[in-house]
Amino acid sequence: MTAFGERLRQATRKYGPVCAGIDPHPGLLGAWGLTPDPAGLAAFTETCVEVYRGNVALVKPQVAFFETYGSAGLAVLERAIAELRAAGTLVLADAKRGDIGSTMAAYAQAWLADGPLGSDAVTLSPYLGFGSLEPALELALANDRGVFVLAATSNPEGPQVQRAVTGERAVAQAMVDEAAARNAGAAAGSVGVVVGATLERAPDLTALGGPILMPGIGAQGGGPESVRALLAAAVLPDVVPAVSRELLRAGPSPRALRSRLAELQDAFGFLG
Repeated sequence: MTAFGERLRQATRKYGPVCAGIDPHPGLLGAWGLTPDPAGLAAFTETCVEVYRGNVALVKPQVAFFETYGSAGLAVLERAIAELRAAGTLVLADAKRGDIGSTMAAYAQAWLADGPLGSDAVTLSPYLGFGSLEPALELALANDRGVFVLAATSNPEGPQVQRAVTGERAVAQAMVDEAAARNAGAAAGSVGVVVGATLERAPDLTALGGPILMPGIGAQGGGPESVRALLAAAVLPDVVPAVSRELLRAGPSPRALRSRLAELQDAFGFLG
């Protein structure tokens, strides 16, 4: 199989750069006229899959909203992952896993192997130390999967850790540099980072050599202009703007969702 980084690059060139979210937040379920239970979750997710499969480069289910419903919710997520991947659509499980040793290895097996939750990529938290991610990094490499490592997030609590200085670098910059080292020599690296679209300043990403997932679009205040202002022109082709509730508010009509998705792809067309 082709490495994830190259598959993602090909997909964004074909479909556009937007990563479309599946965020079955209780408020969105209600707005769609659905009940906050496994049946409503399934209906919401099925509509998203119908609209996204074969039409976007990357789909990002927010795992927490499926876990809320226990085994029934995870069964819905399993079906969505399988259907999207069967259609050739890349899936990023937004699970933000982070642990050490055998536990990290188990998380990696869950999300980066060929089990029922196996996805093309997973989000990881490196704040037990970047080296704690080694089992996931190794399995991703072996299986041609990808990871997106939290680097500089836009939540107000993030700077307490991410802007702290270690040696001569901020912690967030150290995370980016560690990811860049893993991508060295690859034409399109598979170790991406997460950088918020609403930050006042971003780490230096010019040497990353991999994809940059940018949440915070729409409801949180980010948009095409904030992305342009935040990042150097050289890395813009590697940006994958993650759009969830800004897109999903257009539902529940599949036609309206497709229309809003097309508008967002056009708005971020400059990234390609």
